[in-house]
Amino acid sequence: MCGTMYEIPVRTTLKDGKYSVYAQWVEAFLRPPRSPLLDRPFEPKLVELRNGRKMVIRMATEKDLPLILDVLRDMINLQIDVDFFDLVAARTYAEILAILRKRIKDEWVMIGVLDDGTLAGQVNARLWNDKIAISLHTIVFKRRLGAGLPMYLAKMEYAFETLGVEEWWPTFESYYGFREFVLKLGTHMKPYPEYQHELGGATVFYNTRADWDNYIKPTWKELLGTRPVPEELLKIAENPKKPDVKEEFGDFLK
Repeated sequence: MCGTMYEIPVRTTLKDGKYSVYAQWVEAFLRPPRSPLLDRPFEPKLVELRNGRKMVIRMATEKDLPLILDVLRDMINLQIDVDFFDLVAARTYAEILAILRKRIKDEWVMIGVLDDGTLAGQVNARLWNDKIAISLHTIVFKRRLGAGLPMYLAKMEYAFETLGVEEWWPTFESYYGFREFVLKLGTHMKPYPEYQHELGGATVFYNTRADWDNYIKPTWKELLGTRPVPEELLKIAENPKKPDVKEEFGDFLK
């Protein structure tokens, strides 16, 4: 029982009946393992957005994560409740920070960088196991460009094409996400409450490899982008610039 003090039943070499441990030892229990599947690379690609804007989608490196956190902090501080941006920004912040703190299993992050170098948004996901990938969040920092769906498709592409999973499991906080990634992508629902998503215990939606091959890829071919990315755009995308989210979301402020 918590709080109960028991008499030590044997002799011990512990000083005053206490012991200490090195944090390095405890770290072995707290840090999740990393799947070797994530060593498989994602080749950057180019997507054409609305109004002719171009966006490079690439895998984020650890060097990119502080910038993403900085932008998410700005969004959280703005307290934008419209379309659940406050909740999505807060949850995404924790997921990105967990990578730096080594407290999340098998997560990957992708970013979209516009042709002027501005960070347009980020997507993240993780492996549940070798057969299932868990979609975490998709969040745009530049609005009215149609950047969300191609970035979401990019993380699905990596899961199915490169990691070789059989199912993709998302859930959704917002109506926008439901419209874009459930209705448009022919997404199914797992029985509830037998299956619950780790993001708040909500309904698990899912797509299969057959969905990806037979419907999603041919239907949304244009948004899957092209490769290779021209060298000049690839160079611009190497060092993304921070977007002004207050300017982007100013009309949502109370």
